[in-house]
Amino acid sequence: MSGARWRKSSRSGNNGGACVEVADNLPGVVLVRDTKDRDGGTLTFAPQAWRAFVDVARRP
Repeated sequence: MSGARWRKSSRSGNNGGACVEVADNLPGVVLVRDTKDRDGGTLTFAPQAWRAFVDVARRP
């Protein structure tokens, strides 16, 4: 999507492995893509769904 500002996940390592990038600067949508395959596709989430996912993922 045009205007997306991508940032690497804080949980991604620096070893070139399994990394994801997130763009959460667009209104009404959060985008997620694979750092190794940036043109391979993008997952799209509603902001509420993304927050719920992150909340669950942060649990010990």
